Amino acid sequence: MHLVYPVVIAALLFAVGVYGVLARRNAILVLMSVELMLNAVNLNLVVFDMRWADRLHGGQVLTLFVIVLAAAEVGIGLALVLLIYRNRRTVDVDRLRTLAEGDRDPDLDVGAMTDDEGVRR
Repeated sequence: MHLVYPVVIAALLFAVGVYGVLARRNAILVLMSVELMLNAVNLNLVVFDMRWADRLHGGQVLTLFVIVLAAAEVGIGLALVLLIYRNRRTVDVDRLRTLAEGDRDPDLDVGAMTDDEGVRR
C-alpha cells in the first residue's frame, strides 16, 4: 500500500475539520469538527506506524491515548454545551462571546429578592 493515499485522506479529513471549526456557529458542530481533526491525526499515526514498523508500535499506542483524550473531551464538551444551553438558551458560538452576565437587567432578574418598598436586597 502506498503511503500517499491514507495521508491524502487524513489531510482532507483535517481540512474538513478545520473548516468546520472556523465556519460553524453551533457548539456541537464545532466539537464534531474537532473530533474529525483528531481522527485525521489518528489515521496518520497508524499509517506511519505501519510504514516504519517499530517494535514498540508507538504510533498505535499514541493513537489509543488520543482516543481516550477524545472520549474525555466529548464528555466534558457536551456537559459544557448543555450547561450553556440551560443558562443562555442558545449554543450559537457567536452569541456566546462574553462570559460575564453584566448584560442582564437586574430589575427583570427572577432570583432577586425585594422588600416591601421594591428595594433590592
